[in-house]
Amino acid sequence: MNKRTNLFGKYLQFKKTIGSVSLFISLLGGTPFTFAEFHAGISVRVVTPDPLLPVVGGVGPSNHVTRKKGDLTVRAMVLEDGDKRVAFVSTDFLGFPAVLGDRVRNQVKSIIPPEHILIGATHTHSAPDSYGFPNNSGGTDANLIYLDLVCNKTAEAIREAFTNLQPASLKIATGKANGKIAYNYYAPDLYDPRCSVIQAIGQNGRPFITLVNYAIHPEVLGSNQGILSPDLVGPLYDRIFSNGGGIGIFMNGALGGMVTADVRGPDGKDKQTWSECRRIGHLLADEAMRIIYDTAEQKNPKITCSWKNVTLPVDSPILLSIMKNSPLKLAKPDKQSITTRVNLVNIGDSQILTIPGEALPNIGFYLKRKMNGKHNLLFGLTNDALGYILSKEDWNSFERYNYITRTSLGESTADIFIGNAIKLINEAAAK
Repeated sequence: MNKRTNLFGKYLQFKKTIGSVSLFISLLGGTPFTFAEFHAGISVRVVTPDPLLPVVGGVGPSNHVTRKKGDLTVRAMVLEDGDKRVAFVSTDFLGFPAVLGDRVRNQVKSIIPPEHILIGATHTHSAPDSYGFPNNSGGTDANLIYLDLVCNKTAEAIREAFTNLQPASLKIATGKANGKIAYNYYAPDLYDPRCSVIQAIGQNGRPFITLVNYAIHPEVLGSNQGILSPDLVGPLYDRIFSNGGGIGIFMNGALGGMVTADVRGPDGKDKQTWSECRRIGHLLADEAMRIIYDTAEQKNPKITCSWKNVTLPVDSPILLSIMKNSPLKLAKPDKQSITTRVNLVNIGDSQILTIPGEALPNIGFYLKRKMNGKHNLLFGLTNDALGYILSKEDWNSFERYNYITRTSLGESTADIFIGNAIKLINEAAAK
């Protein structure tokens, strides 16, 4: 038994003892003291490769880099309600496939059930390949030693977030993020401007964690400038911390089709600079802090976590080839389908649904309408990174959608995913 597992056992025994003593005092007619049952903890690990590695912004070869702007990180937030525990993890990569996520979960399953660990990606286009995309030399630019290191660091962050658990209350709010932050490259106004925020408040009355949920492609710099970077998410974290929000964690939303950072200049050209990363990251952080500012605290919010394993056919020749030829073994060689996990988590008056890819905004709007929380959050690119998710009506229907069709699993993906998501939502409501 390792030290962490032993600590966990002692911690649970302590909680049981406190509960028994409190009950005994109550039976004697005294006033029992209360034990703060809700806890929150967070931890961060820097995973910037040294020396720097090539970066990737989509399907295909990586691009050489010569410098960095900010550090890549993995961040783990653990919430605990009595004996119920859930972890939200954010990684600074284009995506974090389930095979990598499972490596992480296997290292920490003694403290948190694997099905309760939700691992997402910020979707920066300036980080090393985490898929094993083919390059032009018949191989891949993915560095397997580095990816193994990232998985180990992520597991470390989850363990430390657990040991950092402290009594907390939550603030949860949703509002429109104002200003020049995002737009849809395909249809400028077809995106969700709502930003949801979850903030953990310590016993001193100050926030120590701020989770921001917003749909956007962090591709201000992109993969072609020779820069490794968390993109706008890095400045978002810096601003949250400097403004008294504690440690930030970003979970992306329904960002597909193509909800991107609004870096359009007056001349119509994109301004792909670090100053634009800072402008957008700082603005989104400021809006998140404004949205959450005067929200009432929720004391001892309850947690429930459910999930379904969903099998999706892989009809795309491009994605099937990548999955079968990747050194990460993203799919079984004898299968033309992939199975992924979809989670539904209730925390206080919020409900969170995971999406294993980049859902288009119309799918995001639909799912939020069907969810049952006062605040409905979608965690895109979470638990898996399976390309674009678009409805069968849109699939291969418009010339502008050619790229996202090619990099979608298939025409039936959205229907299968949505059907299972609605089942999860309805089953949770019936309990």
